[in-house]
Amino acid sequence: MVYGQRIATALACGVVLSCAAAALVSEADAQARPDTRKMTCAQAQALVKQRGEVVMTTGANTFERFISSARYCYSRTPLTVPSYAPTKDNKQCPVGKRCRQSRRFTD
Repeated sequence: MVYGQRIATALACGVVLSCAAAALVSEADAQARPDTRKMTCAQAQALVKQRGEVVMTTGANTFERFISSARYCYSRTPLTVPSYAPTKDNKQCPVGKRCRQSRRFTD
């Protein structure tokens, strides 16, 4: 019976440690991506300008990749358009740009 209690205790400790590790990883993941809603418009713009490209949280379940110039686009004919996100001081802050592929029309 004592042996069985030791196994149960060891398993319980393993589960607790696993849950604690998972919580730490989840918290680290959440902190890894900057949140535009916690910055001023100027701070968000400065971060994009400084890094060149950055993925930021823009809402409860949304995120977006912002770039500073077309050199961060992956297509052959990179075009950029302004990209907006909510910040502490601006509901539609022009945080940076996003890539857009060109549309070629043929007759």
